Amino acid sequence: MALQNIGASNRDDAFYRYKMPKMITKIEGRGNGIRTNVVNMVEIAKALARPASYTTKYFGCELGAQSKFDEKTGTSLVNGGHETAKLAGLLENFIKKFVQCYGCGNPETEIVITKTQMITLKCAACGFISDVDMRDKLTTFILKNPPEKKASKDKKAMRKAEKERLKEGEAADEEQKKLKKEAGKKKGSSATSKEAATKISVKKKCNSSDEDPSPAHGLPDKNDQADDSDDDDDVMWQTDTSLEAARQRIQEQLSAVTADMVMLSTENEGEKPLLKKSPDREVKSESKEHENGVGTTHGTLVEEIKECLKKGSSASQLKSFLGSLSATPQEVINTLFEALFEDVGKGFAKVVARKKNHLAVALQHGGSQMILLRAIESFCGKASPDAVKEVPLVLKELYDCDALEEETIFEWYQQGLVGSNKSYPIWKSIKPFVEWLKNADSESEEES
Repeated sequence: MALQNIGASNRDDAFYRYKMPKMITKIEGRGNGIRTNVVNMVEIAKALARPASYTTKYFGCELGAQSKFDEKTGTSLVNGGHETAKLAGLLENFIKKFVQCYGCGNPETEIVITKTQMITLKCAACGFISDVDMRDKLTTFILKNPPEKKASKDKKAMRKAEKERLKEGEAADEEQKKLKKEAGKKKGSSATSKEAATKISVKKKCNSSDEDPSPAHGLPDKNDQADDSDDDDDVMWQTDTSLEAARQRIQEQLSAVTADMVMLSTENEGEKPLLKKSPDREVKSESKEHENGVGTTHGTLVEEIKECLKKGSSASQLKSFLGSLSATPQEVINTLFEALFEDVGKGFAKVVARKKNHLAVALQHGGSQMILLRAIESFCGKASPDAVKEVPLVLKELYDCDALEEETIFEWYQQGLVGSNKSYPIWKSIKPFVEWLKNADSESEEES
């Protein structure tokens, strides 16, 4: 089967790895019953990672004709006689709108329907979230027939099963520890009983020796030897660690000349005074560290990120730039947050909605939703009260676009109430949102 590159812009690229089969059509019937059959629509849809019903419906919407895809037989029919080139051009438009990433142009995307009934494309290559134009006719069909989620349906069930498995493992470990302790106690009791039996036998032997006549003069008694060995067990042996004893041991082990050399070296080491850094030296060393790039300040990081954002860098360029910075992921995300939302008061949530793609790239760089939440926390410690009031709306926006999950938000909130920053007004502001999340989660569990 002949293959071609996905996307008209990549048609001449010989090394492009995303390919799909060329379209094959067949006109069937005559008169009013004429229709066009896209023979290999199932193979094309698999290559695009989209349901075949979406492409068939898109042809019908664009041509103003009835279209139908049969799931059982896999046949795609569009009323009317249409040329292959015309349908291939419509397929290219479908790829631009509903397959390719708007940021990097990569077709490795996934259709995500948000909780506000908006369709977005989430790119697995660069992390960009593309907003699909909801004025297109196909969007209503997609909302009524959402794509099958591979693993998201079973996410909560998998998490619960994992938690239960961990709990069972911990309970089994505790039972094993208890059994080991009981076995140790039994061994200890048996050992003590053996010791008591030996002591009784020794006492009996001692009593019998008292009744027997005394041994010959000058020979020690066996019982006395046993008593002496018992007394030796109670003696604590120690080594003399004084300087004179050390000298004596060294002189015994080494020759006289080498012993003198060793003692001279130890005395010289003890007499060396500690050198203190002068204030001038400390200032010079700090300046050298700054020149070498070790002491990169927070302000310089913010300015560098601002310059990168002013250039209008793409998502992949911003990601590579953040990775090149000599700072921890938490510091990078904190400075990016400050560069994006500096001096923002009222309308904080609207600005976050406009720049959520930058935050998606930051999440790709940091690798953790907790880093993003801590960046929001540190930003609110410096921001105006108006911005802090809109933090629940910011969390709702990030939660709707699947950038944040419930469990991460709950964990962050609990850590904030216990941590050193528990006096921040942010926790009071987001408390109603967290309660709403918990109620929504419990309702969904009851429905399931």
